[in-house]
Amino acid sequence: MLLKEVLTARQIPSCSFVIFGASGDLTARKLIPALHVLFCLGFLPSPFKIVGTSRKPSSTDEFRVYARDSVAKFSRMASAPSEQTDAFLDLISFACANPVTSDGFDELAEHLSSEGMPANRLFYLATPPPEFEPIAAALGAKGLVHESGNSTPWARIIVEKPFGRDLASARELNRNLQSFFTEDQIYRIDHYLGKETVQNFLVFRFANAIFEPLWNNRYVDHVQISVCENIGVGSRGQYYDHAGALRDMVQNHILQVLSLIAMEPPSTFGASSVRGEKIKVLNALRPIAPDEVTKSVIRGQYGTGFFLGEHCKGYREENGVAKDSVTETYVALKLLIDNWRWAGVPFYIRTGKRMPKRVSEVSVHFKPVPHFLFRDVAEQMKDNLLALRIQPEEGISLLVECKVPGLKIRLQPVKMDFDYGGAFGAPSPDAYERLLLDAISGDMTLFTHEDEAYRTWTFLEGIMAGWAKLPPPMYPNYAAGSWGPDEAEQMLAQDARTWRRP
Repeated sequence: MLLKEVLTARQIPSCSFVIFGASGDLTARKLIPALHVLFCLGFLPSPFKIVGTSRKPSSTDEFRVYARDSVAKFSRMASAPSEQTDAFLDLISFACANPVTSDGFDELAEHLSSEGMPANRLFYLATPPPEFEPIAAALGAKGLVHESGNSTPWARIIVEKPFGRDLASARELNRNLQSFFTEDQIYRIDHYLGKETVQNFLVFRFANAIFEPLWNNRYVDHVQISVCENIGVGSRGQYYDHAGALRDMVQNHILQVLSLIAMEPPSTFGASSVRGEKIKVLNALRPIAPDEVTKSVIRGQYGTGFFLGEHCKGYREENGVAKDSVTETYVALKLLIDNWRWAGVPFYIRTGKRMPKRVSEVSVHFKPVPHFLFRDVAEQMKDNLLALRIQPEEGISLLVECKVPGLKIRLQPVKMDFDYGGAFGAPSPDAYERLLLDAISGDMTLFTHEDEAYRTWTFLEGIMAGWAKLPPPMYPNYAAGSWGPDEAEQMLAQDARTWRRP
């Protein structure tokens, strides 16, 4: 179902949308462009106001210039009529507020209480994680947080990843936020859940009768989830060196995707039903004990290499990265889900930087046919494979065996391919467009519940504890532009399987 069809029936309430970290990269690249598209498509309510705030002094006129530049560079509707963009910019204002010192929050409170500002408030924390709690505390102290997410008027807060660094810090962050906001007011955003293909996982599985009977250990041999990037850490070196691939990608994006792929059919397409089934999957993940880490988890760090003929520096040479860093830029895991549907089916997941291609996909590898009729004419037949592409070319492909035209029987695998752009004649909406509108509408289906955050950290704690006991890895152990360390290939080879090369 198209975004417009889903949302036109919604009663979207008026709202004051407050962005903390308004001068940052996330605001420029994602938030302002997404709001601009929603405005141009007529999805934003009226009245609707956007308030930018940061510790860096600015003015409303300066922030509108900044927003105009953001729209021109990053909005998929940058070519909209100029009067439409001008009307969007008229919604924008600025108020300075420092989350560390709480300076300026009186000004922000006065601004939000002024005439014409909607009483409903949505606070977006596009700031470093250490500022989450001070911002929530300052909002509470100034009386800007209404008591309940279901009250009229309401207040909500959107928190970016990472949600903590481990289970203890995630619990502490949640306790601090819940001193001022209830759980139904806290929207933990993971932009992967807003991607069109990720949302389509549920439609694909539960709206097509031909796939659900095959979605189990009787027919599925294994599942691979790959999130590969061809770039390095860029300007994020200082942050990334304190996070690594396990915290940056596996704890949130990849385990969220896994839970959607493996979940049981929910009773309804509502937040509580979908979340409940996702949590059941996370609870069923077989723990990886610290002494088993080397068998089921491979980590790597890229060194120098070549990409598209150009020399690439190694991770330890990137800006903001320690020269002796042992932070992983690649991780591969073999996971097992202990329930009736998936017992015995391995889920192989991997993510890494400086790999040959930028690709995010889920591939479902089906078991071979029980009796091969064509041994006389084909030495080997490829097993059926279903690939769900998340990015960059969103779509779905199914690999099947077919007869090559001719007088003799010869087999050849062919792809039955579907891509969003070609099928619907329009690009998919950006993930933030969907997620911001969901937050304004009060729909938490595509946002992460506290139980999900706790469960993913609980699962990863055994891995992190195992790594802490091991000697420092001999990094770098894979070249930039390669598919990762050899140990990752060997992990699958031991199971007589290989990584898919999209």
